[in-house]
Amino acid sequence: MHDKLQHSIRATHDVLDERLSTAEWHRPTADKPRDRFPATDTFLASASRHLAAANAVLVPAARRQLPDGSELAHRFSRTSRDLEYAMAQTKAKLYGEAHAIYRPWHEIWTDLHHRFDAFMALEEELVAALVEHTTKEARSELADRVYGAELRAPTRPHPYVPHLGLPGKVARRICLGVDHFWDTTEGRMIPEPVKPHDREHDGRLTQYLLADPHLPGDDA
Repeated sequence: MHDKLQHSIRATHDVLDERLSTAEWHRPTADKPRDRFPATDTFLASASRHLAAANAVLVPAARRQLPDGSELAHRFSRTSRDLEYAMAQTKAKLYGEAHAIYRPWHEIWTDLHHRFDAFMALEEELVAALVEHTTKEARSELADRVYGAELRAPTRPHPYVPHLGLPGKVARRICLGVDHFWDTTEGRMIPEPVKPHDREHDGRLTQYLLADPHLPGDDA
């Protein structure tokens, strides 16, 4: 049966994966020397938001509801930091910061892809565990809360701030304020996160047109 949380997380992963690929293959030319900037910034902003929202919403739910929730929460935090570190290196390379300027781009992208794949796999593992141990209504609420958290999440990677508990909540709030200041100053466009959608409320024609049928009694 269709699950709103799983669907929204997978849809977000698909969007982030596409934005990462787009960023990697937007390379500067003589006519467009800054062609890499918009695509890379779009990926970094949307991925940063999702990472922060997942730590703010999914991790506390895992701690409360899953038998191995504490261990999974700490793994999730470590994997988040690893990805954010790679994202911070990408941003540093993009803007020519001294500590990253000599790293070749192929090394930056390889590291980013590796850590991105590891995070996405772990998040899908966490969501699958929540599907097993929580109600459908609870997961629908979690999907909506992740979306709401993304709208209020930092738009840049912050690998060195706390991620879990009250310190993580306070750190995200401070980072959001700083990021919003710089986004406004730089005129940076921040993409909308993927909005959760309950396909079971779609009519049959809509499901057909979306090529994603979830008709009554369909357990696929």
